Amino acid sequence: MKLSISLILFLIFSKNIFSFSQANSQGNLIVIPSGEVLASWISPLNPKFTLQQVSSQKSKKDKRENKNKNESIKKVKVKSFRIMPKAVTIKEFKYFLEKNPQWKKENISKLYADESYLELLSDELKIKEEAPMTAVSWYAARAYCENFGMRLPTTLEWEYVGAASEKIADANKDETFLKRILEWYGEPRTNNFKPVGSIYKNLYGVWDMHGLVWEWVEDFNSTFVTGESREDSSLNKNMFCGASALSGADKENYASFMRFAFRSALKGTSSVWNLGFRCAKDL
Repeated sequence: MKLSISLILFLIFSKNIFSFSQANSQGNLIVIPSGEVLASWISPLNPKFTLQQVSSQKSKKDKRENKNKNESIKKVKVKSFRIMPKAVTIKEFKYFLEKNPQWKKENISKLYADESYLELLSDELKIKEEAPMTAVSWYAARAYCENFGMRLPTTLEWEYVGAASEKIADANKDETFLKRILEWYGEPRTNNFKPVGSIYKNLYGVWDMHGLVWEWVEDFNSTFVTGESREDSSLNKNMFCGASALSGADKENYASFMRFAFRSALKGTSSVWNLGFRCAKDL
């Protein structure tokens, strides 16, 4: 009798492990040590910061002002947590949809997703299943994580991990690292996504924090962008144009501010073609 009970428990446990591995084939979550991150969005660059304004900032006075501005940026403590080493893939999200059909495009309420929801799952596009899952709303991304006992990372957590390059925990002052990020922000749309785990692995062992897709965070709508900038249709164009002329000190703020400007323009229902996600978990 004891043997039978043990066998039953083993089969149940094995089934659960198998189900989770199908939905998340990324292996163990990465443990991120506690530390601090520069909260540059608290004192962001002016959203109207254009190429002409950047080019005119050459005086010693302006340089001193930029230095003082950077020194005033607060450092915020981040507790240790765990995070997926890679963004959720199309294959993983498809498995989630099979087990949770209420999140399929034909079933989901307009309260939880817009008309672009899951548009990249179209058979016509033939995107490989190893590519990151994008065009998914915040509600759906959150549901996916919660389904497996996880959550979306907070802005602080994401920025903390995203600050690490291949060799440096905080590469926000590394011009090569920042240049790579800004160049990616300016790339045109493509449906030919590279597979997850193909861009770079940072110091913590986390892949593709930049260069693959944008990613949802739990508190995406708590970032600081003025109401005026939300209505400015030329904001993104001006930001991209001005990026190439920025000094090293400004690039640090500029790259992070662009992420916050992007997130602040989102709604929970937004399903953007290059916006994916990964999950995190408390220790």
